[in-house]
Amino acid sequence: MRWTGGLSKSQRVVVVIALGLALATLGGYLVNLGSPFESGWYAYAPLASGPIIANAGIHPWLRVIIWLALIGVWALGSVWVLRPAPEDASSK
Repeated sequence: MRWTGGLSKSQRVVVVIALGLALATLGGYLVNLGSPFESGWYAYAPLASGPIIANAGIHPWLRVIIWLALIGVWALGSVWVLRPAPEDASSK
């Protein structure tokens, strides 16, 4: 029996949305590793420590790969959580 077997359809949707938000937070953290903009509004005079380097951080293609991987995890997790239980599938 799956751990989502006792959940209703609406509760499963909430689990899928929570998984998406958690993965979006993780993705935002991962793609901003090494970025010089760590302190919020970087144009504020006391926080501006020098010229802004446009190519700092990870490469854009690596960011795309990270986001695509996280979207794939979310899609697979959503299919797994939202699939019908075996007893529901056999009754149709």
